[in-house]
Amino acid sequence: MFAVSSLHFNLARLCQGFFVASLHTSTVKMASEKCLAKGSAAPGPVPQDKIRIYNMRFCPFAQRTKLVLAAKGINHETVNIHLKEKPEWFLAKNPLGLVPTLETPAGEIIYESPITCDYLDEVYAGKKLLPSSPYGKAQQKMMLEHFSKVLPLFYKIPMGRRNGDDVSGLETELKEKFGKLNEDLVKKKSKFFGGDSITMIDYMMWPWFERLVALRLENCMDGTPELKKWTELMWEDPAVKACMHGTDTYRVYIEAYATGKPDYDYGL
Repeated sequence: MFAVSSLHFNLARLCQGFFVASLHTSTVKMASEKCLAKGSAAPGPVPQDKIRIYNMRFCPFAQRTKLVLAAKGINHETVNIHLKEKPEWFLAKNPLGLVPTLETPAGEIIYESPITCDYLDEVYAGKKLLPSSPYGKAQQKMMLEHFSKVLPLFYKIPMGRRNGDDVSGLETELKEKFGKLNEDLVKKKSKFFGGDSITMIDYMMWPWFERLVALRLENCMDGTPELKKWTELMWEDPAVKACMHGTDTYRVYIEAYATGKPDYDYGL
């Protein structure tokens, strides 16, 4: 399920550079909207009625956890982290220095995006995003493992273009991957990948589709009508709307990162 695999670790490190209000506005507090960097003071204890997410506003892995927090209406606060100049106190909490990282009022630390999302779904009441049956859960984890093989293409193609490389083969590969996702929806005869309502696997995949236009990869979805319908439905989801950034914002951020100077606070 990604877990702490080397692929997830490497992509998460890449996403730190390359690339809110909650669904229930009363449930989210921005403890630090602007990112905290090396030398900053550590935030105080997590309030008893909240959970804290250490986040970077443009990281798709962290967005997974934000989506789950929003979908379940979990009372939380967000602390944004400067990922090129990580605070010492953050590294003491998570030696990998990656987001998302959760902290509970008891000081418990949970990290890796699929693990944080599963934790939130298990611990908090409300809408359950994972299937109740062990087999249903296993199916979603297997699907997520398959999707992990798609993720490198979201990075390799834009970086290859920037370097002047021929990326036609990579684009063909991504089209084939999208075609398989389309076939999956056709076989299931469902609107979403876990059925006729949004489940965990949809939120796990969504952040990269939200960035398709900004990455100039939307043409890779040609010939995938069911997958396109899925994206249209996802755009209408309240949690997606609460956590999204606009295409222009993503483009500005990606371009800034490409120059070696990502602006983690862009738009604030």
